[in-house]
Amino acid sequence: MDDKRFAAQYEEYRAATEAYLSNLFADGAADAAWKTLYASMRYSLLSGGKRLRPVLTLACAHLGGLTDWRDALPFACALELVHTYSLIHDDLPCMDDDALRRGKPTNHMVFGETMATLAGDALQPEAYRLIAEAPRLDAHAKVAAVAALAWASGADGMVAGQVLDLTDYGRDRATLDDLCARKTGCLLRAAARLGCAAAHAQPELQQALEDYCACLGLAFQIRDDLLDVVGDEATFGKPIGSDREEGKTTFVDLLGAEGCAREVQSLTDQAIDALCGVDGAAFLVALARRLARREK
Repeated sequence: MDDKRFAAQYEEYRAATEAYLSNLFADGAADAAWKTLYASMRYSLLSGGKRLRPVLTLACAHLGGLTDWRDALPFACALELVHTYSLIHDDLPCMDDDALRRGKPTNHMVFGETMATLAGDALQPEAYRLIAEAPRLDAHAKVAAVAALAWASGADGMVAGQVLDLTDYGRDRATLDDLCARKTGCLLRAAARLGCAAAHAQPELQQALEDYCACLGLAFQIRDDLLDVVGDEATFGKPIGSDREEGKTTFVDLLGAEGCAREVQSLTDQAIDALCGVDGAAFLVALARRLARREK
């Protein structure tokens, strides 16, 4: 797929996601005592970003045969709500204590720690409400989506990864892989599961897409670790060197900068190989290649 076609398709998915998200929590409780909660939720939810997870969900639904991929927007945006909550909580002083996210002050820097915590708390159940109320998807798809999102974000998934990230869990490659598979990879794999649930895709296709997303997730995290050392702060959107300042062992510590670059390429190749034999996967192939050389 050439750059022009890829960019147009990505933008179509991204713009649809952005439009859907922009309508959430816009007029609720406008005059209520808790209206600041809505402002805090929307501040982080609409702060930009690549919208990678919803884009992957929509692309997987499209590839899985959903007649109109827009019908999967509630599932895709539910995943983005959970991702956003995780970022709000990740930035809190009791976690990573970051002041900058996507080039803007983090939620707690604007709304305070209490409101930021509550905004993250609220985004979680609201994600499941989006799934439950998805107007054009059936009950079977909704149950599968709830299970997928709970698996990805729960005690054995993303939250477990966050626990491991905050503890002296391990300092070798195997344990760091495990940490990243949970903290980053689970939500990307959930994108495949949610998209396939919406489309009632065949199990073989879902497995191929999950394998693709698993490799993509690890490559994404290694690239993130590399950018935390060699990236441009204005482009990257958060302070360079923050992981080192926090004393975290990263892939750069284990592999070096050149080793990280090689590993990103190897994992990208593995992601693409997972799609071998999948018709219509050109967009996902192009996406993997572009993420391997991203700067933010």
